[in-house]
Amino acid sequence: MSRSLPSHALVLTAGLGTRLRPLSDVRAKPAIPAAGEPIVRRIIAWLAANGVADLVLNLHHRPDTLTAVVGDGSDLAVRVRYSWEQPVVLGSAGGPRQALPIIGAETFLLVNGDTLTDLDLRPLADAHAAARALVTLALVPNRDPRRYGGVRLDHEGRVIGFTSRGPAADGSYHFIGVQMAHADAFRSLTAGVAINSIGGAYDALIAARPGSICGYVCDARFWDVGTALDYWNTSFAVMGHDPDDQASRGHRVGVAASARVTRCILWDDVEVGPDCILDECIVTDGVRVPAGATYRRVVLVLGGDGGVRVSPLTG
Repeated sequence: MSRSLPSHALVLTAGLGTRLRPLSDVRAKPAIPAAGEPIVRRIIAWLAANGVADLVLNLHHRPDTLTAVVGDGSDLAVRVRYSWEQPVVLGSAGGPRQALPIIGAETFLLVNGDTLTDLDLRPLADAHAAARALVTLALVPNRDPRRYGGVRLDHEGRVIGFTSRGPAADGSYHFIGVQMAHADAFRSLTAGVAINSIGGAYDALIAARPGSICGYVCDARFWDVGTALDYWNTSFAVMGHDPDDQASRGHRVGVAASARVTRCILWDDVEVGPDCILDECIVTDGVRVPAGATYRRVVLVLGGDGGVRVSPLTG
């Protein structure tokens, strides 16, 4: 392990996941399964493989769905504690401020709970230590500036600003959801007050202390789970093999022998009746697809009356 790599991390899992609805109405976004395994468990396994084993998760939206799949982290060889955000979600800077006493470390990793990556954390930690920055963001070239906002760097790798998506983001870098941070980046914020990092605390920090936020440019792969279509694409990218494999199915799933299910993601406790045709669908927890039903490129969610609520698979 790099001497610069901390053993502590905060995984940001409190968000509402509004762009992912209706999936995020069923589970908190990080608890949603990618290739049969909740995203947050994949993130924890990746952190553990990098030697980071003392974790805090912040909680707000559908916290029960997160604690149910993570627990205390012992089955993943880590320690997990929780930072509760009630009655409001505190944002990507307010959340870390609230969690500082629980994290209990001056330097820690800060990881988005809705992005998967294969980033090697050691070079990021070394770059952060060398720059003596308060925050170091893991970045890749922004290959889709019409969709993603960007991070601007100067010639020394210091962050000089953030841009919204569109022409202004041309030539910028894309933040992949992993950063090294010092507690001082958040300590001056008021505990319990909602504030975001980009578009809020980080912009103020750059203005007050130029060079305090740096970028680490890498070639890591990452998979986003912003919308339902992003999630569908990410799930099959993570599988890396036959997309109709059992890996796309959750626990206690029953599919009738006469049903045809193609490139679908089935969550837990799903039943697909006889003669159903499902093509490129997401079927969430507890849904019973009635016999003979045909669906293509939709999201199926259990309705309040026990029926099926149907939404288009878009992104």
